[in-house]
Amino acid sequence: MFNRSRLKKKKKKDFVQNIIDSGEYGGSRVLLWGRVLQMVSEAKNLVPYSGPNKMRDCFCTINLDQEEVFRTQVVEKSLSPFFGEEFYFEIPRTFQCLSFYIYDKSVLQRDLRIGKVAIKKEDLCKYTSKETWFLLQPVDSNSEVQGKVHLELKLNELITDNGSVCQQLVECHGLPLVNGQNCDPYATVSLMGPSRNDQKKTKVKKKTITFNIVFYNCLVVFRYLLQPRENGNKSSKTDDLGSLRLNVCYTEDYVLPSEYYASLRNLLLKSPDVQPVSASAAYILGEVCRDKYDAVLPLVRLLLHHQKIVPFVTAVAELDLKDTQEVNTIFRGNTLATRCLDEMMKIVGKHYLKVTLKPVLDEICESPKPCEIDPIKLKEGDNVEVHKENLRYYVDKVFSTIVQSSISCPTLMCDVFYSLRHLAAKRFPNDPHVQYSAVSSFVFLRFFAVAVVSPHTFHLRPHHPDAQTSRTLTLISKTIQTLGSWGSLSKSKLVSILTFLRLCIYNVISLYSEMYKRAQGRTRIGKKNFKKRWFCLTSRELTYHKQREPIYNIPIKNILTVEKLEESAFNRKNMFQVIYGEKPLYIQANNCVEASEWIEALCRVSRCNQKRLSVYHPSAFLNGNWLCCKATTENTKGCTPCTAGVPADIQIEIDGDRETERIYSLFAINMPKLQKMEEACGSIAVYQGPQKELDDYSNFTIEDSVATFQTLQQIIAIVEKLNEPHEKYRKKRSSSAKYGSE
Repeated sequence: MFNRSRLKKKKKKDFVQNIIDSGEYGGSRVLLWGRVLQMVSEAKNLVPYSGPNKMRDCFCTINLDQEEVFRTQVVEKSLSPFFGEEFYFEIPRTFQCLSFYIYDKSVLQRDLRIGKVAIKKEDLCKYTSKETWFLLQPVDSNSEVQGKVHLELKLNELITDNGSVCQQLVECHGLPLVNGQNCDPYATVSLMGPSRNDQKKTKVKKKTITFNIVFYNCLVVFRYLLQPRENGNKSSKTDDLGSLRLNVCYTEDYVLPSEYYASLRNLLLKSPDVQPVSASAAYILGEVCRDKYDAVLPLVRLLLHHQKIVPFVTAVAELDLKDTQEVNTIFRGNTLATRCLDEMMKIVGKHYLKVTLKPVLDEICESPKPCEIDPIKLKEGDNVEVHKENLRYYVDKVFSTIVQSSISCPTLMCDVFYSLRHLAAKRFPNDPHVQYSAVSSFVFLRFFAVAVVSPHTFHLRPHHPDAQTSRTLTLISKTIQTLGSWGSLSKSKLVSILTFLRLCIYNVISLYSEMYKRAQGRTRIGKKNFKKRWFCLTSRELTYHKQREPIYNIPIKNILTVEKLEESAFNRKNMFQVIYGEKPLYIQANNCVEASEWIEALCRVSRCNQKRLSVYHPSAFLNGNWLCCKATTENTKGCTPCTAGVPADIQIEIDGDRETERIYSLFAINMPKLQKMEEACGSIAVYQGPQKELDDYSNFTIEDSVATFQTLQQIIAIVEKLNEPHEKYRKKRSSSAKYGSE
């Protein structure tokens, strides 16, 4: 079974995919994915300090074995801290335990571990979807032992009085990380016999979690998990450390070969075209899931993978607007449309947030200035005027950063905003500002404001900020929210916001200049020459014109990198190159300032592109070789690192089959609701059977009972058909498993 997973947080982070084990089904691979949804609720009765101040500043970490993957905020001055934080993550590797450590935060010294809860992988199912109080266990060096050892000891057939020599291979793996770093392991082997006892110790292997060692005089072959050493030390009383309340949900998905999901995948991908959209499979998924987030996550990723997210969000947003009566409540609820858009912005806009907000958030968190302005929360000696000035400085800096970032806004987000603007203007034709307020409610209220108040959630900061910084971020976030609601804005700020929104919504011209380009084809005499053309850069494409109509266009999403070109390439100054899917486009600006302006603008507008290059050729390919590195093949990989490098975290890696498997699981779990919804459609008077009381199906949105009924029949038939191979594989897996096998 493969276990390839990425790690995310619910309120997300990608890890390298790892192969765990493999299984076969019908000659094809079956993939196993594990994922965890957990609520770290609260702790109680923690051990107090021995001094007069008995309170502690506590936080909790979530660990796969001993590797920390998340941590909660710090709760100050409490022995019964309430955390109330929910985490969602996918398992990126094998593990033995899911562990939770309670720490006492220390300013000057190392944080003190109060106790831990460790749940073995095989026991996670016992606690799934149950709130459980766990007694904290003591933490010491012995309790932290983890890993596996494989010993192979060979025995000769003849044993002499002096003993015979044979090899023993010691192979260790899965050793824990210590403070995020590889450990320095060694092994000891003891030989105990009637005549003598002997012990050997290996050399220390620096910075590793796996190693091989050779011994001699060996007897047997076995494999086992490393266990704590019995040293006779008395452990702490577990009932003295306190308790931790958790709600853990661990699930595994068995992903079959791609062909098994064709019918369900095709039905889901047709959703944007179904009329009405409430009769589509994707919309029905949101209707039957108790928590819409369960449906939204795999649905958005699947639609993104197949370039269907924009038409689907447009369709469900239009349905939302039918029930919206007031302009000031537009897109304010937690509907399928708003949840899908929120999730899409988190995935697609992750790098956009990083290049926009991270620098200013780093400044706020690393060099915080006091910004408290609430009279009740002010401390003695605080100067409220200084605090106001500090807050004004931070707000202006965040505001300026946001309104100047339109050129970095991902094209996919711009496309969705354009659709929302059109729908809002159509729904409220008499309101000239609704086309902007509809977009600002998402951009400011549901995107930037949320990222500012919780930067760790969007991976803009490694951990929760401290209490004072968190309060500052909250005050800044509240100000950002007023930008989305158009409340009490100055004229200058309103103009800046409108300009920003227009640049995001429309295909607005960013740059327009007359420059020279090198011909990409050959002239009649066989040489490529330079021609003067008008160049136009928008948020969606780069075009050049001879007259009014464009001669050629390059979609921004296709640009791989933009770099300067060495003067020696064509004996011309102020040249740069735009590298995209075909041959490079060589452009000569009129001066160095213009060249720099175009390079910067092109880099900014394409910085969130996928598959950007990490290396390039700083010169040209002429007369059969690259002038820079002398390589003789035109498609030779670049020889110089790109100046901007590759934004490694902007790649959107989505496994469509895995997301479809999740959706199948949700449909299978909610089969009774599907059947009830099918019955509700059949009970509507104009379709079939007597009409039932409204309460029997009032929780479902059924605009067209015939179309909805037909889709439900298709979903149920597909799920029942997929149940067969899943059940067959589970039986095969359980019957073939042997105790002690790999």
